[in-house]
Amino acid sequence: MNAAAFLFLAIAVAIAVFDWLAVSIDNRPLEYVCKPLTMVALVFVAMTLDPSSDAARWLLVIGLLLSMAGDIFLMLPADLFVPGLASFLLAHIFYVVALAALGVGLGGLVTGVVVAGVAAALIGRRIVAGAAAADAALRIPVIAYMTAISAMVTFAFGTGVLFAVGGALLFFVSDAVLGWTRFVRQFPRSRQLVIVTYHLGQMGLVLALI
Repeated sequence: MNAAAFLFLAIAVAIAVFDWLAVSIDNRPLEYVCKPLTMVALVFVAMTLDPSSDAARWLLVIGLLLSMAGDIFLMLPADLFVPGLASFLLAHIFYVVALAALGVGLGGLVTGVVVAGVAAALIGRRIVAGAAAADAALRIPVIAYMTAISAMVTFAFGTGVLFAVGGALLFFVSDAVLGWTRFVRQFPRSRQLVIVTYHLGQMGLVLALI
């Protein structure tokens, strides 16, 4: 990693920590500033590091920007869950293509399918059922999203890159907790768990470019 990318990564980590603090103390104004700024810093990390695939870099940057849009939709007081879900679904599509551009192996893909399948059976099924019970119109969008993030996890395993695998799994944990607390059951400190695993997951995906 070159000096510029390392600097932007340090900035991203620092802003993310402030965002985690904002979530912990329920300081929404600080959260509104730090959450999108963390993604902006990660975009600069992706743009300045020396990637193994230039195509993967730009696909990932688009995914990061779509993720930032999803962040904004989901953190605003208005109920913008569906636009937020759509933004992240598109982000995962770009992440999948970016991971494919890094190169994938059959063994890794098979492992990813197994891991994603088990997670979908144990967790995703309950979230989909809860979403459908809350609003029948949410069943298809939530299934589509679960399919997209499962594909992202599968392709991350396919790359065999530890940063990609770790980032994808952390991202999945973040979304699983978010979906679980929204549609199944709340539990203490869930918002902190969501934001920490989310940021670490995005960082892992960016560092997979190296």
